[in-house]
Amino acid sequence: MSSNGIRDRVAVVAMGCTPFGEHWDHSADDLVVDATEGLYASNPRVSREDVDAYWLATLGSGQSGLTLSKPLALDYKPVTRVENYCASGSEAFRNACYAVASGAYDRVMAVGVEKLKDSGFSGLLRGDPPADGTAAELSLTAPAAFSLLDPAYCARYDVDPAEFRKAMTHIAWKNHYNGARNPKAQFRSEVSKDKIESAPLVAGRLGVFDCSGVSDGAACALIVRAEDAHLYTDTPMYVKGLSLAAGPARGATDPDYDYTTFPEVVRSAQDAYAQAGITDPRTQISLAEVHDCFTPTELILMEDLGFSERGEGWKDVLNGDFELGGRIPVNPDGGLKSFGHPVGASGLRMLYEAWLQFRGEAGERQLENPEIAVTHNLGGRPGSCVSFVSVVGSELG
Repeated sequence: MSSNGIRDRVAVVAMGCTPFGEHWDHSADDLVVDATEGLYASNPRVSREDVDAYWLATLGSGQSGLTLSKPLALDYKPVTRVENYCASGSEAFRNACYAVASGAYDRVMAVGVEKLKDSGFSGLLRGDPPADGTAAELSLTAPAAFSLLDPAYCARYDVDPAEFRKAMTHIAWKNHYNGARNPKAQFRSEVSKDKIESAPLVAGRLGVFDCSGVSDGAACALIVRAEDAHLYTDTPMYVKGLSLAAGPARGATDPDYDYTTFPEVVRSAQDAYAQAGITDPRTQISLAEVHDCFTPTELILMEDLGFSERGEGWKDVLNGDFELGGRIPVNPDGGLKSFGHPVGASGLRMLYEAWLQFRGEAGERQLENPEIAVTHNLGGRPGSCVSFVSVVGSELG
């Protein structure tokens, strides 16, 4: 898998993000308005009239571009609605970036929104599309499907299940610790390891605190050509690499698939790194925002993204390598686990954290001189998913 990429050809010059949580008094329209108004308020050099086109991501909070054009009262601007499971927000961003890089538009906005709390949709309740009955994994809920990662990893790498449980707990503890320092996070309280381990079970060994929540929220980004970026801001965020991989979805029926990796993540990471010139992610990456839908997912992603050796990720987790002061801070904003997971907005929320970190605006969780960030967003389940990886940076070159 390879692509030419658009390294340093486009830049983000403004972003907005609502608080994530249970917004019973806000509609999807309200959230879109709040996120975009936040974007304009953060950068007085841009206005609604500047935007030439829009890409909108939502899984189930609207159909067609009217979902965005109506609440924003757009004046006949093109709006493209995209959906790619939980990677929808990243997909909107990827398409918006390509639209600017192609020369089709000068200024484009990517927007993601989701209202889940009053929709009846969650990880335990869902409606599957019609199928031919051969996809055995569709009989499992998302927590059940991802719970398979835990015993599979322990079996392949001969890890004591008690040690792996400690690593899962550490990830949940870390992300809640980070989220407690994020004023926009859904869950803003630290959670003790004892409480995490004694929580009610959801599927397999996954407890309540091993699973991301059900959230409402919206996020957005304004993208321009890199050479124009300083017309809009003194601190743009440059796009270095963008990659999306859709797998063949044979995991549940492939005897060679063992539930200890996401091949789609490996492919998309390799492609994004090649575009960005990343040869050693362990030393070149300042921070990462990854798709921690469940705690064992984040652990395996550390290996798929090249942050840990195969079979060693659990040790690196317990060593604190991915904490705020660690080797590569992972999910400094709290991740899906603590910030929340309104499906259409999550990919853009990850980029929002990189944006804040590069600008020195991340408050209590601010890192020292971050230069390169990776965001990872997946949709689907082990053996049958899509994966997006971006590399963004604070400087050209």
